[in-house]
Amino acid sequence: MFVLSFTFITVVIGIVLLIVQINKRKELNNKILNSGILDVQALSTKKDWLEEDITQLESSKIVLESNLKQKRLKIADLEASIKKIKEDNVDILSLMKQVQDATQELNDLSDNKEQVEKELKQLKKENTHITTLISQSESIVAEIKTRQSQLAVLNDEIIQTKDEILLQSFGLYEPKYAFEHAETYVERLKDIREQQKSLVKNKIATSHKDTWQVDGSVQKGKVMNNNNIKSALRMFNNECDMAISKVTFKNIDTIEKRIIKSWETINKLNAPVAVEIRKVYLNLKIDELYLCFEYQEKKEEEREEQRALKEQMREEKRVQQEIEQEKKKIEKEERHFANELSRLNKEIPSEPEDKAIWEAKIRELEQKLALVERDKQNVFNREQNTRAGYVYIISNIGSFGENIYKIGVTRRLDPTERVKELGDASVPFKFDIHATIFSEDAPTLENALHKAFHERSVNRINYRKEFFRVTLADIKQEVEKNHNKTVEFTMLAEADEFRQTQKILEQALLLEEKVG
Repeated sequence: MFVLSFTFITVVIGIVLLIVQINKRKELNNKILNSGILDVQALSTKKDWLEEDITQLESSKIVLESNLKQKRLKIADLEASIKKIKEDNVDILSLMKQVQDATQELNDLSDNKEQVEKELKQLKKENTHITTLISQSESIVAEIKTRQSQLAVLNDEIIQTKDEILLQSFGLYEPKYAFEHAETYVERLKDIREQQKSLVKNKIATSHKDTWQVDGSVQKGKVMNNNNIKSALRMFNNECDMAISKVTFKNIDTIEKRIIKSWETINKLNAPVAVEIRKVYLNLKIDELYLCFEYQEKKEEEREEQRALKEQMREEKRVQQEIEQEKKKIEKEERHFANELSRLNKEIPSEPEDKAIWEAKIRELEQKLALVERDKQNVFNREQNTRAGYVYIISNIGSFGENIYKIGVTRRLDPTERVKELGDASVPFKFDIHATIFSEDAPTLENALHKAFHERSVNRINYRKEFFRVTLADIKQEVEKNHNKTVEFTMLAEADEFRQTQKILEQALLLEEKVG
């Protein structure tokens, strides 16, 4: 556009200059005419000038027409542009209106910007907190899964079946060895442990590779392998020793499972180094477990037998002391009555009335002497017959509750003395006697009653405790069946101390309720 304008200006200037030149030539021509000078040469020159001017004018005309045409086109373009601009201006105004509206909306939104930023900040804080909680929850879930896995492992080690629990509750453990004496268990344990040592010594307690190399050295590989074997066996032995040391009747099955689990775990841990404890070694450890358990049971059984034997010896000693005391008492009475009878026989009065009284005293002394002789014979028989004694039926409601009875035997001359000893500091209340049954063979009668109520024994492990969950009527029926029907039973337990204690507690409770 700038070039066209420049060209147009140049043409205009050229035309102006041409016009100025023509005007000058006209002035010169007028001067010539006025002076009357006619010069052909001048005219010729004038003609040339005119032709030149015409040529220049025509050329300028052509250029000018071309420029005018271009200008018209340019004007048309400008008019079209102006029209377009006007149309665009309408759109611009509309856009400006929209911009104004948007600006107003922006201003309205800006008013809430601070509140939104605050809410956004709070939301970001909550989002951070939630992210932390999610992370913690994931950790907790992972921990729960770990604990569940551990719980599943532990559950495998617990005796869960009702049959096993029932067998344990009734004491129906089936011994694997059932040796008669504890010494036999000790010998068998030594043998089992020697077998274990032999397996370890001969390197057949484990299966392992002998081809390891460390830094290209077979010797170093051998040392490493031996260390791995020692480590595995030491770990397993320690686990077994700890478990076996805690074995009881209640947990023997659990301990066996724990040993097996330990064996599996240690083998799994040593799998990368190709060391595995053989099952034959595991079986020896399980044998050791049961031997140790049964050895402990047998030792306790023998200790119980020793306690029972010592108690029996103490009882026999007391019985013998009682017999000796009774013998001395009887001998003293016998001497007294005999001396008195001898004196009376020597001093019988002659008077009939006095003689009758004297003879009556003599007969009375003879009767007493006969009773003493009978007692003397009874004591002699008791001394000679060690099976003669009393079977006693006693209860202790305050200590053991209703329908729990102890059926025992004593050779004491006075069975109540033995019952008093049983009600010492070991129980809170004294025993009540329901029956004392004398028998020439008291142990046989006691054994018959124990056998009859075997399934109702309170202690299913130690039957020497002699307590039974049974009714007094059932006991009476068995006594009549095995002894005789003349035995007297006290059916109602006095339980005096217990009943008085209950009354005191009830009164205290009533007083407490009133105060409250």
